[in-house]
Amino acid sequence: MRTVITYGTFDLFHQGHYNILKRAKEEGDYLIVGVTGETYDAERGKLSVQDSLATRIENVKKTGFADKIIVEEYLGQKIHDIIKYHVDVLVIGSDWKGKFDHISKYCEIKYLERTKNISSTQLREEKLKIYKYGIVTDEMEDVDSVMEPKVVSGIHVESSFSENPETAKQFENRYEMNKGFTDYDAFLDSVDIVSINTPREKRLGYIEAAVNKGKHVICDLPITLDMNETKRIEDLAKEKGSVFFGNVVTIHQQAFGQLLWMARGNLIGDLISIKCSISKKAFAGAAYYDFIDLAYYPVCAIVKILGYDYNDCSVSLVRNEKGEISYGVISFSFGNSVAVCEISMDYDTDCEMTILGTNGEIYVPEDWWRMGYFKYKNLDDPRTKHYSSNFEGNGFRYLVQSFLQEIRSKNVDTYRITPDEGEAVLKILNEIK
Repeated sequence: MRTVITYGTFDLFHQGHYNILKRAKEEGDYLIVGVTGETYDAERGKLSVQDSLATRIENVKKTGFADKIIVEEYLGQKIHDIIKYHVDVLVIGSDWKGKFDHISKYCEIKYLERTKNISSTQLREEKLKIYKYGIVTDEMEDVDSVMEPKVVSGIHVESSFSENPETAKQFENRYEMNKGFTDYDAFLDSVDIVSINTPREKRLGYIEAAVNKGKHVICDLPITLDMNETKRIEDLAKEKGSVFFGNVVTIHQQAFGQLLWMARGNLIGDLISIKCSISKKAFAGAAYYDFIDLAYYPVCAIVKILGYDYNDCSVSLVRNEKGEISYGVISFSFGNSVAVCEISMDYDTDCEMTILGTNGEIYVPEDWWRMGYFKYKNLDDPRTKHYSSNFEGNGFRYLVQSFLQEIRSKNVDTYRITPDEGEAVLKILNEIK
């Protein structure tokens, strides 16, 4: 007897789930289905799961394909299950291609291509609207823009657009898009949400066309250095009923919210200084980022923490042989506090953040903009303490979750960048320019 095992959340059960169970059953004689438990889903960053565990198990059971249903409750359980149930083959969606190759010493691994379209009949039966999500890109390495939204229930990664026909086709095949478009209007007609990952000079045009069609938009910031144009697009989005989010993952993370409350709530005393560093080498999937794109992250964080009423800002830049910025330092004075951010385009730096107060310190040891935890101490209790939160991926999934919640609730996300903060950041970036 050939025993097959497969795993999944099976939330908002649809035709794609049915198809993978059917094909898994065809791989052998006895099919075991592992349904992820609620605690495990939260721990691994699977966000906004709508159906209860009991409902998800019942939906799998109704297909008639599963001979046995188990609950996946912890990381590493797959190997335990494979040994326990004498499994011959693990079947998993091709979204995870390569992620489970280490299990091949225990059984055969079979990756199945996903179902590219969710049936309209099934969608009408869903409890919540499924939003079709598309990606605008010139790059082939936008894996986070593809994979991260897939763990947010209510999002279906649908299609992509590129001006380059070869990139459009390769991206479609590589990430199993329904279609890779070179016609932007046709692409917009295929989606509800547009994620724009392009050089700054292209962003404004893509956003305006999408918003005019009533699409919701996520885009790298700044979309332009012209404050009037930025405000015009924001006003247009409101007029058209579109939600527009800047792709700054930091401010939508639980740990950053906690840090912000502690820093601004006098838990470490009056703030004296912020020092932070960032390196382009940490943004491998965003080759199109220039110095100003990268500078947006630390400048935004500083404005969020210290406010936008700074007294003075100075910029020191180092350029390479081509005259391009390779390294820079931006310094601010805010009354009785200062801030310094170090931005490296070509060199490795320790990407950390330190916030010093009159009565303590907060320290984020690495990649502070993808903040899963930080350390802090108060002089009244000098022991170093730690704050951590669930954090998976590169942080983009948490932004997408906040974005989707705002679309559904029509309530403005409290963590997003305010107009005054956005104007202050743009003013600083224009000084760099």
